[in-house]
Amino acid sequence: MIPAIAGAIGPLGGGEWSVGSVGSLGGAASTGAASSAGGFSGALTGALNSLETTQANATTASQQLATGQLTDPTQAVTAVENASLSMDLASQIQTKLLTAENTIFQTTV
Repeated sequence: MIPAIAGAIGPLGGGEWSVGSVGSLGGAASTGAASSAGGFSGALTGALNSLETTQANATTASQQLATGQLTDPTQAVTAVENASLSMDLASQIQTKLLTAENTIFQTTV
């Protein structure tokens, strides 16, 4: 007989499910603090704040590149691509959440 997986590795706590910070990319430090404070709503608020910060950084970098204040164009390209990827991820998450919500509401009991 194969032993149960949960019994083999012991009880799982919150530390096993947490993802550490990824440096200073997109305000990850503030996201972690917000998610531990309020659960799902805190994580969602932190993710939206991080998205807003990423978008603002891209806007600033683009403006600085256009006005000649930024000497390295790769910084602006990186900031804009970061913002684009963050927005794509947020859009995919929204689509998944709406699909899950529709599935739950269409489930008959």
